[in-house]
Amino acid sequence: MYIVGITGGIGSGKTTVAKLFEAYNIPVYYADIEAKKLMNNDSNIKNKLIAVFGNTTYLDNQLNRVYLAKIVFNDKAKLAQLNSIVHPEVRKHFLLWASSQNAPFVLKENAILYESEDAANCDSVILVTAPKQVKIKRVMLRDNCSKTEVLARMNNQWTDDKKAQLADFTIINTELTETIRQVEKTYQKIKLKLK
Repeated sequence: MYIVGITGGIGSGKTTVAKLFEAYNIPVYYADIEAKKLMNNDSNIKNKLIAVFGNTTYLDNQLNRVYLAKIVFNDKAKLAQLNSIVHPEVRKHFLLWASSQNAPFVLKENAILYESEDAANCDSVILVTAPKQVKIKRVMLRDNCSKTEVLARMNNQWTDDKKAQLADFTIINTELTETIRQVEKTYQKIKLKLK
C-alpha cells in the first residue's frame, strides 16, 4: 500500500485538505483522533499513562485532556514520554487499518509526522501550511483557547520552513477555492508517481 503522510502545524488546515482528498475516495487515517480513541480504550496505554502522569490522567474512565495538555505542552521531557507510550500503538493500529483499504493510496494525517519520525514510514509527504497569524486565529476559535496556549503547542512542533525542506508536496491553505485547486493538482501528481 502506498502511504502518503499529510502534516502541518496546528491550525494549518490539515483536516480540511484531508477531507478534500476523501472526495476522491482516498481513505484517510486521522492519527490524532485514533490516538485519542486508543488512549481512552486501550488498557495497556491507560495503565502506562497513569503510571507516568498519575491517577488524575483519567476522570470517570475518560482521558483528562486538559490536565495532560497542561503538563506535556510545558515540559518537553514529559511530551516525549507521552509520545513514546502512544505513538508505537498508533503506528500498529494504522498499519492494520491500511492493510484493509482498497484504494490507489491512503493518507495518514498526523500533525507531528516529522517530529515523531513517522514520515520515514510514508512513501510521500504533503505539507499543509498557512501564515502563523491565520493558524493562531483558527486554533483560538476552534479550541476556545488563548494565544499563549496556541503558541505553547506551536513551540512543540517543527516550523513550516523546516518541514517544507523534507516534504514532497506543499499546499498553502488560506483560501478554499485555491486549496481545492492545489489538492486536485497534488492528487494527479501522486497518481502519476504510482504508474
